[in-house]
Amino acid sequence: MALHVPKAPGFAQMLKEGAKHYSGLEEAVYRNIQACKELAQTTRTAYGPNGMNKMVINHLEKLFVTNDAATILRELEVIEGYEKACKKALEILPDLVCCSAKNLRDVEEVASLLHTSVMSKQYGNERFLAKLIAQACVSILPDSGHFNVDNIRVCKIVGAGISASSVLHGMVFKKETEGDVTSVKDAKIAVYSCPFDGMITETKGTVLIKNAEELMNFSKGEENLMDLQVKAIADSGANVVVTGGKVADMALHYANKYNLMLVRLNSKWDLRRLCKTVGATALPRLTPPTLEEMGHCNSVYLSEVGDTQVVVFKHEKEDGAISTILIRGSTDNLMDDIERAVDDGVNTFKVLTRDKRLVPGGGATEIELAKQITSYGETCPGLDQYAIKKFAEAFEAIPRALAENSGVKANEVISKLYAVHQEGKKNVGFDIEAEAAAVKDMLEAGVLDTYLGKFWGIKLATNAAVTVLRVDQIIMAKPAGGPKPPSGKKDWDEDQND
Repeated sequence: MALHVPKAPGFAQMLKEGAKHYSGLEEAVYRNIQACKELAQTTRTAYGPNGMNKMVINHLEKLFVTNDAATILRELEVIEGYEKACKKALEILPDLVCCSAKNLRDVEEVASLLHTSVMSKQYGNERFLAKLIAQACVSILPDSGHFNVDNIRVCKIVGAGISASSVLHGMVFKKETEGDVTSVKDAKIAVYSCPFDGMITETKGTVLIKNAEELMNFSKGEENLMDLQVKAIADSGANVVVTGGKVADMALHYANKYNLMLVRLNSKWDLRRLCKTVGATALPRLTPPTLEEMGHCNSVYLSEVGDTQVVVFKHEKEDGAISTILIRGSTDNLMDDIERAVDDGVNTFKVLTRDKRLVPGGGATEIELAKQITSYGETCPGLDQYAIKKFAEAFEAIPRALAENSGVKANEVISKLYAVHQEGKKNVGFDIEAEAAAVKDMLEAGVLDTYLGKFWGIKLATNAAVTVLRVDQIIMAKPAGGPKPPSGKKDWDEDQND
């Protein structure tokens, strides 16, 4: 009989076997601060156009090569004085606005405003990509001004180079049509989540066939049933059928007979997105759709990009228009990185539709905030001033990271920036294109950041820091047991790559 050793009385007795418990300043608070510092150090060297890429392998053993901080953090799974300093920073920020977007329907102007966000991911290709993103965003911006980022889709096709990328107005799928019909105008779309095939009984049955005539009649009955089902769909007014399952040969024959265009989408995600776009309801059985269940779009047609067949659903309805950016590239990793740049550009456009104000980039805004908050800290009595001054010093991390990632002495850049800002030149930031520690006017250079991006960045970073400082206890459960994840299919991503 094994000897039972009782747990020590107190909080440890309440925890399960193998759980860990840390408390107090030394164990909990310092541990959290150290974790945050290490996380910041990981993403810091990826900042700016000259930032380094990180190779991240997630829990599914999928490989990512990127300098996108959001991707790094997502895949890694990862007070009083500060609050006063944050409040002061948000008061100062509106005074640092250097310009505003004038016309968000002008492709050239929008492209110039997207340069900065695209440049940090695709330095050298920013002009081409920014114009591509601007064309896609402006083409579907509704009169109401409520821009939806989900209405910009990305389709990646291996081959050619980045310069072969283009914008298609509509929804694009890397699929071929199943039948003979390859183009339909004024499309009325029936969407089915089930296979385009005859019904299968839930219970097994046995059919006793005694002669050849009975066999012929049995096959004929099945054909007639399929004929009636497909005819009913065609009679409902539908001229395009989209199915989420396999297409039977017999069903395909009758679809061709009744001039129905047939498209098969294996991914449930694609099927849901198409339903949302065209206003259709996905039906679970092969029943004729009602007018309310059918989707509508201007045209559906088969096209060819390089050597890849694509099906385009062209949709120009107000508040429901879709634009697809067709990305070309030599490798999947390269196209993934371009997709992240596109995502940044599209979200920057969305921010501009909410607030058109812009602040200077290149560390100009951060140095000005650091200067003014330091001055404010000197006027505050008590211990708060030390926290406020440290808060101000933290803003130096942005221009410092830009300088270090460009191979320039950071201290020299910081001192030069402080010197010109003392002269009242608020728009001057770090010049990453110079070989030495140089500064220039960011407004003239066109390096601009969104006001809302800075506002929420400061606010959320302060909230995170304050939350860390308020945690004084850590309880870690024992790691769960069970089998290890399967080693095969390292690059699958739920149902998007079915």
